[in-house]
Formats: sequence, structure tokens, C-alpha cells
Amino acid sequence: MIGFSLFFVILHHNLTEDMKYYEVNFHIQSPESTINDVKDVVSALACEAGFETFEETQDGGLKGYVQQGLFDRGLLDSLLSSCPFEDTTVSYDICEAEDCDWNEQWEQEGFEPIWVEGSNKKLLVIHDGRHLPESTKLGQPLVNIEIDARLAFGTGTHETTRMMCSALMEQSLDGKLVLDCGCGTGILGIVALKLDAAECTAYDIDEWSVDNTHHNAVINRVDERLKVLHGDASLLSQMEKQFDVVMANINRNILLNDMPSFCKVMKPHAMLLLSGFYQEDIPLLLERAQELGLTLTDKKEENGWCALIFKL
Repeated sequence: MIGFSLFFVILHHNLTEDMKYYEVNFHIQSPESTINDVKDVVSALACEAGFETFEETQDGGLKGYVQQGLFDRGLLDSLLSSCPFEDTTVSYDICEAEDCDWNEQWEQEGFEPIWVEGSNKKLLVIHDGRHLPESTKLGQPLVNIEIDARLAFGTGTHETTRMMCSALMEQSLDGKLVLDCGCGTGILGIVALKLDAAECTAYDIDEWSVDNTHHNAVINRVDERLKVLHGDASLLSQMEKQFDVVMANINRNILLNDMPSFCKVMKPHAMLLLSGFYQEDIPLLLERAQELGLTLTDKKEENGWCALIFKL
């Protein structure tokens, strides 16, 4: 299960006030025994049509948000027609989403400390600087990360971020060059640097995220080793350096499109860490990885979400 209330708050970092969105209300009629599965499938299908985030509605339906410039109604109708459940109907209506600071409440309330334990028993704690870690857990080897989430994705509350942090803790990063693709708050690059990576280059298409990554790098005192750029994977064609570790916590379609660009900037035997997708997306990603000469070395799953670790 996805956990839609959390999914709505933090799934994607591009919900900023300078972009126009449609709010789409999906009305789902289905037997009670399958309604949750239907919601999962509808959200997955809508993601393929460009939707970025969802929340449940009081009538048991689903509300989704999509950038107006990216909305393809014909594609959405075609995808929904393939919904594989009997005795189920899905309809929807569309309106313009209200312009607002999407994360205002999130920023004001903050979040409780999040603990991630690596296979080496080292603990990673992610906190907002206001809700501090319990001292009773501080006796173990600790990686301390403070994240001030300002309109950006990545605090550790979501399964994909936790799995990526766990995967990083299981790598030997000492002296490595790291690339963070779609950096959000910068949390993954900051974690890598706290785990003794030498340098991190990060990029994000969202200017808010670029600023937030730099801000969090300063808070965590790794700003001298973290370079953050504004743009998408096309930036990689201009990079002269190659990386030991490349990581991307983005949706499936962007990963499938950008994986060739990732591989071009990876050193021989480099690691590629991917998340941001569902378990049912794994075959497509494995197929693309095989085409690119990548070998799967590990897999993580949590609440229907997945992370894959490859070696070039």
C-alpha cells in the first residue's frame, strides 16, 4: 500500500507555486475487497500520464495533481481503460488547482526524527533541527543529518528515501565521487558526504530544490564538497568527470529515459542506485539495465515501493 496522505505531502518536489496544476478527482466504484488495490493501480496508471502526487478523498476516491502543460487526457483515458478489475468503474473531473505554498504546513510542523540502520549496525538519523533525536539511541555509531525541507522532496519520511539512505550506508563511499540526480532537498548527497564520499555533484530541474540543497549542505557543513546545478539529465552530456556512485530517486518514466545518460558518466564498476517506483515497475527497469550492461546486485522493497542497486 502506498499510504496516500503521506504520499500527497512529499512524493514529488516540483509542486511549487510557479507551476500551474490541474486537480483531478477520480471517482472509483469498486467492491470493498479490492478498492485499495484499485487506488494503487489508478495512481500508477495516472503517473504514466504525467501525474505527480495524490491524496485520498472523503468519498473513498482519489485526487491527483498534474502540471497543466504535461496533461494528456487521451493518454489518461487510454490507460484507465486497461484497469484490470471486474465490477469496477473509474471516472474523473478536472479543475485548476489552487495556487498556494504546497508545503507550508509541512514546513511549519516539521517531522519527527527518522532512524535508518545499516547492515554494519551504524545508525543514520534524519531530523529537522527542532525535533531532536532521543539521547537513548545515541550510543551507537551515528550519522547525523539535519534537513530543512523548503518546498523540496526528501526528508526520509518516504519509503524510497529511506531505502536509498540504507543502500548508501551499505556501500563503501570513502573517497568516492557521487552524483545525485533529481536531488530535492539534497538529502542523498549529504548522506553520501557524511559517509566519507569525497565530492557530490547534484542537479534538479526545480530551482527551489537547487536552493534548498545548497541550504541543507551549509547546515550539515558539507557545502564545500557539494556542487548543485539547475537542470535535468541533459546536463550530464556537458560533464567531464565520471562518478563512482550515481543515485536517482525519481519516477519510473524519467528513470527509463535517463538511465543511458547516467551510464555515460559512470566509471567502470561504478554503482547505480535507483528508487521512486513500484514493485510492478521492476521488469521494465531490469530490461533497460540489461540493455545498458548493468548488473543487479541488490534489491529493497517497502510498502510496495522498490529500490534497485546495479553495478556497471
